[in-house]
Amino acid sequence: MPWRETLSPLRMERIALVWPLESQRAALTEVAASGAVELDLPYEPGDGPEELDRAAEAAVVHGPVAALVGWSPTRQLPELRTALEPHGAAAIPLRHPRGVQPPTQLTGTGTPRKVPPLQRLLVDTYTTVPYADLDPARIAGVAYVVMFGMMFGDAGQGLLLVIAGLLIRFLNVPWLERYRRTWLFITGAGVMAVFFGVLYGEFFGPTGVLPVLWLEPLEEPIPLIVAALVLGAVLLAGSYALGTINRVREGGWGYALYARSGLAGALLFAAIGLVAWGLLAGSGVILVFAGVAALVALVFIFIGLFAESGGGATGGLQATVELVDTVVQLASNLVSFTRLAAFGLTHAALMMVVWQATTAIWEPGWRIIPAILMFVLGNVLTFALEGLVAGIQALRLEYYELFSRVFSEEGRRFRPWSPSLAPAERHLP
Repeated sequence: MPWRETLSPLRMERIALVWPLESQRAALTEVAASGAVELDLPYEPGDGPEELDRAAEAAVVHGPVAALVGWSPTRQLPELRTALEPHGAAAIPLRHPRGVQPPTQLTGTGTPRKVPPLQRLLVDTYTTVPYADLDPARIAGVAYVVMFGMMFGDAGQGLLLVIAGLLIRFLNVPWLERYRRTWLFITGAGVMAVFFGVLYGEFFGPTGVLPVLWLEPLEEPIPLIVAALVLGAVLLAGSYALGTINRVREGGWGYALYARSGLAGALLFAAIGLVAWGLLAGSGVILVFAGVAALVALVFIFIGLFAESGGGATGGLQATVELVDTVVQLASNLVSFTRLAAFGLTHAALMMVVWQATTAIWEPGWRIIPAILMFVLGNVLTFALEGLVAGIQALRLEYYELFSRVFSEEGRRFRPWSPSLAPAERHLP
Protein backbone atom coordinates (compact mmCIF):
# COMPACT_ATOMS: atom_id res chain seq x y z
CA MET A 1 0.00 0.00 0.00
CA PRO A 2 1.46 3.43 -0.99
CA TRP A 3 2.22 5.58 2.03
CA ARG A 4 -0.23 8.27 0.88
CA GLU A 5 -3.10 5.77 1.11
CA THR A 6 -2.29 5.05 4.74
CA LEU A 7 -3.20 8.65 5.61
CA SER A 8 -6.77 8.38 4.34
CA PRO A 9 -9.78 6.14 4.92
CA LEU A 10 -10.01 3.20 2.57
CA ARG A 11 -11.60 4.02 -0.76
CA MET A 12 -15.27 3.04 -0.87
CA GLU A 13 -17.44 2.00 -3.81
CA ARG A 14 -21.19 2.38 -4.06
CA ILE A 15 -22.36 -1.01 -5.33
CA ALA A 16 -25.49 -2.88 -6.31
CA LEU A 17 -25.65 -6.55 -5.36
CA VAL A 18 -27.71 -8.46 -7.93
CA TRP A 19 -28.62 -12.16 -7.79
CA PRO A 20 -31.12 -14.65 -9.27
CA LEU A 21 -34.05 -15.37 -6.97
CA GLU A 22 -33.28 -19.09 -6.89
CA SER A 23 -29.81 -18.43 -5.38
CA GLN A 24 -30.83 -15.53 -3.18
CA ARG A 25 -30.04 -17.19 0.14
CA ALA A 26 -26.67 -18.48 -1.06
CA ALA A 27 -25.67 -15.04 -2.39
CA LEU A 28 -26.64 -13.29 0.84
CA THR A 29 -24.71 -15.92 2.80
CA GLU A 30 -21.57 -15.09 0.79
CA VAL A 31 -22.09 -11.36 1.40
CA ALA A 32 -22.49 -11.96 5.14
CA ALA A 33 -19.42 -14.19 5.28
CA SER A 34 -17.28 -11.66 3.40
CA GLY A 35 -17.85 -8.82 5.90
CA ALA A 36 -17.16 -6.51 2.96
CA VAL A 37 -20.51 -4.78 2.40
CA GLU A 38 -22.56 -2.26 4.35
CA LEU A 39 -26.10 -2.74 3.07
CA ASP A 40 -28.66 0.05 2.86
CA LEU A 41 -31.49 -1.61 4.75
CA PRO A 42 -34.80 -0.05 5.87
CA TYR A 43 -34.29 -1.38 9.38
CA GLU A 44 -31.51 -1.60 11.97
CA PRO A 45 -29.56 -4.77 11.12
CA GLY A 46 -29.43 -7.40 13.81
CA ASP A 47 -27.41 -10.54 14.28
CA GLY A 48 -28.26 -14.15 13.65
CA PRO A 49 -29.48 -16.40 10.81
CA GLU A 50 -32.85 -14.62 10.64
CA GLU A 51 -31.05 -11.64 9.09
CA LEU A 52 -30.85 -13.53 5.78
CA ASP A 53 -34.64 -13.61 5.52
CA ARG A 54 -35.01 -9.98 6.62
CA ALA A 55 -32.46 -8.79 4.04
CA ALA A 56 -34.09 -10.91 1.35
CA GLU A 57 -37.47 -9.30 2.09
CA ALA A 58 -35.89 -5.82 1.86
CA ALA A 59 -34.39 -6.53 -1.58
CA VAL A 60 -35.86 -4.96 -4.70
CA VAL A 61 -37.26 -7.71 -6.91
CA HIS A 62 -37.62 -7.33 -10.68
CA GLY A 63 -38.66 -10.41 -12.54
CA PRO A 64 -36.27 -13.29 -11.83
CA VAL A 65 -33.64 -11.15 -10.05
CA ALA A 66 -33.33 -9.24 -6.80
CA ALA A 67 -30.95 -6.50 -5.71
CA LEU A 68 -29.70 -4.46 -2.75
CA VAL A 69 -27.37 -1.46 -2.68
CA GLY A 70 -24.62 -0.59 -0.24
CA TRP A 71 -20.98 0.35 0.24
CA SER A 72 -17.86 -1.78 -0.01
CA PRO A 73 -14.11 -1.07 0.24
CA THR A 74 -12.66 -1.04 -3.27
CA ARG A 75 -9.89 -3.44 -2.24
CA GLN A 76 -12.39 -6.12 -1.23
CA LEU A 77 -14.54 -6.02 -4.35
CA PRO A 78 -12.50 -8.55 -6.43
CA GLU A 79 -12.70 -11.16 -3.67
CA LEU A 80 -16.43 -10.46 -3.20
CA ARG A 81 -17.11 -10.85 -6.93
CA THR A 82 -15.22 -14.13 -6.97
CA ALA A 83 -17.33 -15.45 -4.08
CA LEU A 84 -20.62 -14.37 -5.73
CA GLU A 85 -19.86 -15.62 -9.24
CA PRO A 86 -20.69 -19.35 -8.63
CA HIS A 87 -24.19 -18.29 -7.54
CA GLY A 88 -24.83 -16.17 -10.63
CA ALA A 89 -24.66 -13.02 -8.53
CA ALA A 90 -22.64 -9.85 -9.13
CA ALA A 91 -21.42 -6.68 -7.37
CA ILE A 92 -21.86 -3.75 -9.76
CA PRO A 93 -20.21 -0.35 -9.06
CA LEU A 94 -22.53 2.67 -9.05
CA ARG A 95 -21.99 6.42 -9.04
CA HIS A 96 -21.66 7.99 -5.61
CA PRO A 97 -24.95 9.74 -4.77
CA ARG A 98 -24.62 13.50 -4.32
CA GLY A 99 -24.72 14.81 -0.80
CA VAL A 100 -24.18 11.38 0.74
CA GLN A 101 -20.93 10.80 2.63
CA PRO A 102 -19.47 7.30 2.21
CA PRO A 103 -18.78 5.40 5.42
CA THR A 104 -15.28 5.43 6.85
CA GLN A 105 -13.14 2.33 7.26
CA LEU A 106 -9.65 2.88 8.66
CA THR A 107 -8.74 -0.66 9.66
CA GLY A 108 -10.36 -4.02 9.19
CA THR A 109 -10.60 -7.16 7.12
CA GLY A 110 -8.91 -7.03 3.78
CA THR A 111 -6.47 -4.19 4.46
CA PRO A 112 -2.79 -4.58 5.40
CA ARG A 113 -2.77 -1.28 7.25
CA LYS A 114 -1.89 -1.53 10.90
CA VAL A 115 -2.27 1.46 13.19
CA PRO A 116 -1.39 0.87 16.86
CA PRO A 117 -4.76 0.48 18.65
CA LEU A 118 -4.19 3.21 21.22
CA GLN A 119 -3.18 5.71 18.53
CA ARG A 120 -6.37 4.75 16.70
CA LEU A 121 -8.31 5.17 19.96
CA LEU A 122 -6.98 8.73 20.41
CA VAL A 123 -8.77 9.81 17.24
CA ASP A 124 -11.79 7.52 17.44
CA THR A 125 -12.67 8.75 20.94
CA TYR A 126 -12.84 12.28 19.54
CA THR A 127 -14.68 11.55 16.29
CA THR A 128 -15.04 9.17 13.38
CA VAL A 129 -12.71 10.46 10.66
CA PRO A 130 -14.87 11.79 7.78
CA TYR A 131 -14.43 9.84 4.54
CA ALA A 132 -12.86 12.81 2.73
CA ASP A 133 -10.37 13.66 5.49
CA LEU A 134 -6.83 12.63 6.26
CA ASP A 135 -6.43 10.22 9.16
CA PRO A 136 -4.09 11.82 11.76
CA ALA A 137 -3.84 8.77 14.05
CA ARG A 138 -0.08 8.24 13.72
CA ILE A 139 0.71 11.97 13.95
CA ALA A 140 -1.62 12.27 16.95
CA GLY A 141 0.22 9.48 18.75
CA VAL A 142 3.61 11.15 18.23
CA ALA A 143 2.30 14.57 19.33
CA TYR A 144 0.77 13.03 22.45
CA VAL A 145 3.92 11.28 23.68
CA VAL A 146 6.06 14.39 23.01
CA MET A 147 3.73 16.56 25.09
CA PHE A 148 3.58 13.90 27.79
CA GLY A 149 7.38 13.66 27.89
CA MET A 150 7.83 17.41 28.28
CA MET A 151 5.54 17.43 31.33
CA PHE A 152 6.90 14.16 32.76
CA GLY A 153 10.58 14.84 32.17
CA ASP A 154 12.47 12.41 34.38
CA ALA A 155 14.88 9.85 32.94
CA GLY A 156 14.49 7.42 35.85
CA GLN A 157 10.71 7.41 35.93
CA GLY A 158 10.58 7.41 32.14
CA LEU A 159 12.78 4.32 32.15
CA LEU A 160 10.24 2.63 34.42
CA LEU A 161 7.55 3.41 31.84
CA VAL A 162 9.69 1.90 29.09
CA ILE A 163 10.24 -1.25 31.15
CA ALA A 164 6.51 -1.44 31.94
CA GLY A 165 5.63 -1.15 28.26
CA LEU A 166 8.08 -3.87 27.25
CA LEU A 167 6.86 -6.17 30.02
CA ILE A 168 3.28 -5.71 28.88
CA ARG A 169 4.35 -6.58 25.33
CA PHE A 170 6.57 -9.59 25.97
CA LEU A 171 5.59 -11.01 29.36
CA ASN A 172 3.28 -13.96 28.78
CA VAL A 173 0.94 -13.45 31.73
CA PRO A 174 -2.83 -13.91 31.23
CA TRP A 175 -3.93 -10.87 33.26
CA LEU A 176 -1.69 -8.60 31.18
CA GLU A 177 -3.44 -9.60 27.95
CA ARG A 178 -6.11 -6.90 28.27
CA TYR A 179 -3.38 -4.22 28.39
CA ARG A 180 -1.37 -5.61 25.46
CA ARG A 181 -2.53 -3.01 22.99
CA THR A 182 -1.16 -0.19 25.16
CA TRP A 183 2.44 -1.37 25.19
CA LEU A 184 3.75 0.77 22.32
CA PHE A 185 2.03 3.85 23.67
CA ILE A 186 3.43 3.39 27.17
CA THR A 187 6.90 2.66 25.79
CA GLY A 188 6.80 5.74 23.55
CA ALA A 189 5.70 7.96 26.43
CA GLY A 190 8.54 6.55 28.53
CA VAL A 191 11.11 7.18 25.80
CA MET A 192 10.07 10.84 25.55
CA ALA A 193 10.10 11.18 29.34
CA VAL A 194 13.67 9.82 29.32
CA PHE A 195 14.59 12.24 26.53
CA PHE A 196 13.35 15.32 28.38
CA GLY A 197 14.69 13.98 31.68
CA VAL A 198 18.17 13.84 30.15
CA LEU A 199 17.75 17.41 28.88
CA TYR A 200 16.63 18.53 32.36
CA GLY A 201 19.26 16.50 34.23
CA GLU A 202 16.51 14.69 36.16
CA PHE A 203 16.93 11.05 37.23
CA PHE A 204 14.41 10.28 39.97
CA GLY A 205 14.69 13.98 40.74
CA PRO A 206 17.73 16.29 40.84
CA THR A 207 19.97 13.51 42.14
CA GLY A 208 23.05 14.63 40.19
CA VAL A 209 23.26 11.31 38.35
CA LEU A 210 22.78 13.13 35.03
CA PRO A 211 24.28 16.44 33.99
CA VAL A 212 21.92 19.17 32.78
CA LEU A 213 22.15 19.22 29.00
CA TRP A 214 19.63 22.00 28.35
CA LEU A 215 18.10 23.66 31.42
CA GLU A 216 16.96 23.04 34.97
CA PRO A 217 13.19 23.64 35.02
CA LEU A 218 13.12 25.28 38.47
CA GLU A 219 16.15 27.47 37.76
CA GLU A 220 15.12 28.59 34.26
CA PRO A 221 11.31 28.62 34.07
CA ILE A 222 11.07 31.40 31.45
CA PRO A 223 13.08 29.56 28.75
CA LEU A 224 10.99 26.46 29.50
CA ILE A 225 7.76 28.42 29.02
CA VAL A 226 9.09 29.89 25.76
CA ALA A 227 10.01 26.39 24.59
CA ALA A 228 6.50 25.18 25.42
CA LEU A 229 5.01 28.03 23.39
CA VAL A 230 7.30 27.23 20.46
CA LEU A 231 6.32 23.56 20.58
CA GLY A 232 2.68 24.61 20.79
CA ALA A 233 3.12 26.88 17.76
CA VAL A 234 4.66 24.02 15.77
CA LEU A 235 1.81 21.67 16.70
CA LEU A 236 -0.81 24.31 15.89
CA ALA A 237 0.88 24.96 12.53
CA GLY A 238 0.68 21.24 11.83
CA SER A 239 -3.00 21.15 12.78
CA TYR A 240 -3.70 24.09 10.45
CA ALA A 241 -1.86 22.30 7.65
CA LEU A 242 -3.93 19.15 8.16
CA GLY A 243 -7.09 21.22 8.56
CA THR A 244 -6.44 23.06 5.29
CA ILE A 245 -5.90 19.79 3.44
CA ASN A 246 -9.12 18.40 4.91
CA ARG A 247 -11.12 21.50 3.98
CA VAL A 248 -9.85 21.23 0.39
CA ARG A 249 -10.79 17.55 0.28
CA GLU A 250 -14.22 18.27 1.80
CA GLY A 251 -15.28 21.27 -0.26
CA GLY A 252 -12.52 22.39 -2.61
CA TRP A 253 -10.17 25.37 -2.52
CA GLY A 254 -13.01 27.86 -2.26
CA TYR A 255 -14.25 26.31 0.97
CA ALA A 256 -10.71 26.06 2.34
CA LEU A 257 -9.99 29.71 1.50
CA TYR A 258 -12.67 31.06 3.85
CA ALA A 259 -12.55 28.43 6.60
CA ARG A 260 -11.31 29.25 10.10
CA SER A 261 -9.49 25.93 10.09
CA GLY A 262 -8.36 26.34 6.49
CA LEU A 263 -6.25 28.82 4.58
CA ALA A 264 -7.78 31.91 6.21
CA GLY A 265 -7.20 30.55 9.70
CA ALA A 266 -3.67 29.46 8.81
CA LEU A 267 -2.92 32.95 7.47
CA LEU A 268 -4.19 34.54 10.71
CA PHE A 269 -2.00 32.18 12.72
CA ALA A 270 0.99 33.02 10.49
CA ALA A 271 0.29 36.72 11.08
CA ILE A 272 0.59 36.20 14.83
CA GLY A 273 3.93 34.50 14.25
CA LEU A 274 5.07 37.45 12.14
CA VAL A 275 4.06 39.86 14.90
CA ALA A 276 6.21 37.94 17.37
CA TRP A 277 9.10 37.91 14.90
CA GLY A 278 8.74 41.63 14.20
CA LEU A 279 8.72 42.51 17.90
CA LEU A 280 11.78 40.37 18.60
CA ALA A 281 13.65 41.74 15.59
CA GLY A 282 12.42 45.30 16.12
CA SER A 283 11.42 45.43 12.46
CA GLY A 284 8.59 47.75 11.46
CA VAL A 285 8.45 46.23 7.97
CA ILE A 286 7.67 42.78 9.36
CA LEU A 287 5.03 44.24 11.67
CA VAL A 288 3.34 46.05 8.78
CA PHE A 289 3.38 42.87 6.70
CA ALA A 290 1.91 40.97 9.67
CA GLY A 291 -0.86 43.54 10.01
CA VAL A 292 -1.78 43.28 6.33
CA ALA A 293 -1.79 39.47 6.51
CA ALA A 294 -3.99 39.54 9.63
CA LEU A 295 -6.44 41.96 7.99
CA VAL A 296 -6.73 39.82 4.86
CA ALA A 297 -7.24 36.70 6.97
CA LEU A 298 -9.94 38.34 9.08
CA VAL A 299 -11.79 39.55 5.98
CA PHE A 300 -11.83 36.07 4.47
CA ILE A 301 -12.89 34.47 7.76
CA PHE A 302 -15.71 37.01 8.13
CA ILE A 303 -16.94 36.29 4.60
CA GLY A 304 -16.96 32.57 5.35
CA LEU A 305 -18.81 33.04 8.64
CA PHE A 306 -21.28 35.44 7.02
CA ALA A 307 -22.07 32.92 4.29
CA GLU A 308 -22.50 30.12 6.85
CA SER A 309 -24.89 32.24 8.94
CA GLY A 310 -27.20 32.85 5.99
CA GLY A 311 -26.49 36.55 5.46
CA GLY A 312 -28.57 39.53 6.48
CA ALA A 313 -28.28 41.71 9.57
CA THR A 314 -28.60 38.78 11.94
CA GLY A 315 -26.01 36.84 9.98
CA GLY A 316 -23.65 39.82 10.05
CA LEU A 317 -23.98 40.12 13.82
CA GLN A 318 -23.42 36.40 14.27
CA ALA A 319 -20.38 36.46 11.97
CA THR A 320 -18.91 39.43 13.91
CA VAL A 321 -19.30 37.66 17.25
CA GLU A 322 -17.77 34.47 15.85
CA LEU A 323 -14.90 36.44 14.30
CA VAL A 324 -14.02 37.96 17.69
CA ASP A 325 -14.32 34.51 19.25
CA THR A 326 -11.95 33.13 16.60
CA VAL A 327 -9.24 35.67 17.47
CA VAL A 328 -9.65 35.19 21.22
CA GLN A 329 -9.71 31.42 20.87
CA LEU A 330 -6.56 31.38 18.75
CA ALA A 331 -4.65 33.42 21.33
CA SER A 332 -5.94 31.29 24.21
CA ASN A 333 -5.11 28.06 22.36
CA LEU A 334 -1.50 29.15 21.91
CA VAL A 335 -1.17 30.29 25.52
CA SER A 336 -2.72 27.01 26.63
CA PHE A 337 0.47 25.21 25.65
CA THR A 338 2.27 26.92 28.54
CA ARG A 339 0.81 24.09 30.63
CA LEU A 340 3.53 21.90 29.11
CA ALA A 341 6.03 24.01 31.03
CA ALA A 342 3.79 24.49 34.08
CA PHE A 343 3.33 20.80 34.72
CA GLY A 344 6.99 20.15 33.90
CA LEU A 345 7.84 22.65 36.64
CA THR A 346 5.37 20.95 39.00
CA HIS A 347 6.99 17.57 38.39
CA ALA A 348 10.46 19.00 38.99
CA ALA A 349 9.29 20.78 42.16
CA LEU A 350 7.75 17.63 43.62
CA MET A 351 10.88 15.63 42.90
CA MET A 352 13.01 18.40 44.44
CA VAL A 353 10.95 18.15 47.64
CA VAL A 354 11.34 14.36 47.67
CA TRP A 355 15.09 14.58 47.13
CA GLN A 356 15.62 17.29 49.74
CA ALA A 357 13.56 15.32 52.28
CA THR A 358 15.60 12.20 51.50
CA THR A 359 18.96 13.92 51.92
CA ALA A 360 17.78 15.64 55.11
CA ILE A 361 16.95 12.30 56.72
CA TRP A 362 19.91 10.39 55.35
CA GLU A 363 22.61 9.66 57.88
CA PRO A 364 24.79 6.62 58.50
CA GLY A 365 23.09 4.06 60.69
CA TRP A 366 19.41 3.28 61.19
CA ARG A 367 18.22 6.54 59.53
CA ILE A 368 19.22 5.14 56.15
CA ILE A 369 16.04 3.03 56.12
CA PRO A 370 13.52 5.91 56.54
CA ALA A 371 15.49 7.91 53.97
CA ILE A 372 15.17 5.08 51.46
CA LEU A 373 11.47 4.76 52.27
CA MET A 374 11.01 8.50 51.78
CA PHE A 375 12.76 8.35 48.40
CA VAL A 376 10.77 5.33 47.18
CA LEU A 377 7.37 6.50 48.43
CA GLY A 378 7.95 10.02 47.16
CA ASN A 379 8.80 8.70 43.72
CA VAL A 380 5.81 6.37 43.70
CA LEU A 381 3.38 9.14 44.65
CA THR A 382 4.89 11.61 42.19
CA PHE A 383 4.98 8.98 39.45
CA ALA A 384 1.29 8.16 39.95
CA LEU A 385 0.09 11.75 40.35
CA GLU A 386 2.16 13.35 37.61
CA GLY A 387 1.64 10.44 35.23
CA LEU A 388 -2.11 10.88 35.53
CA VAL A 389 -1.97 14.67 35.25
CA ALA A 390 0.43 14.67 32.28
CA GLY A 391 -1.68 12.05 30.50
CA ILE A 392 -4.89 14.05 30.95
CA GLN A 393 -3.34 17.40 30.02
CA ALA A 394 -1.72 16.03 26.86
CA LEU A 395 -5.08 14.58 25.86
CA ARG A 396 -6.80 17.90 26.54
CA LEU A 397 -4.32 19.81 24.38
CA GLU A 398 -4.68 17.29 21.58
CA TYR A 399 -8.47 17.41 21.56
CA TYR A 400 -9.23 21.08 22.18
CA GLU A 401 -6.27 22.82 20.58
CA LEU A 402 -5.33 20.47 17.72
CA PHE A 403 -8.21 18.23 16.67
CA SER A 404 -10.65 21.16 16.70
CA ARG A 405 -8.76 22.47 13.65
CA VAL A 406 -8.16 19.16 11.91
CA PHE A 407 -11.84 18.15 11.91
CA SER A 408 -14.89 20.27 11.08
CA GLU A 409 -17.47 17.48 10.79
CA GLU A 410 -18.00 13.90 11.91
CA GLY A 411 -17.77 10.85 9.72
CA ARG A 412 -19.82 7.66 9.76
CA ARG A 413 -18.18 4.38 10.62
CA PHE A 414 -18.32 1.53 8.09
CA ARG A 415 -20.63 -1.16 9.48
CA PRO A 416 -20.41 -4.32 7.39
CA TRP A 417 -23.49 -6.50 7.20
CA SER A 418 -22.11 -9.67 8.71
CA PRO A 419 -24.70 -11.52 10.81
CA SER A 420 -23.68 -14.70 12.58
CA LEU A 421 -24.84 -17.68 10.55
CA ALA A 422 -25.19 -21.35 11.36
CA PRO A 423 -22.19 -23.42 10.13
CA ALA A 424 -24.37 -25.21 7.57
CA GLU A 425 -25.54 -21.91 6.07
CA ARG A 426 -21.98 -20.62 5.68
CA HIS A 427 -21.21 -23.50 3.32
CA LEU A 428 -24.25 -23.40 1.09
CA PRO A 429 -23.48 -24.66 -2.43
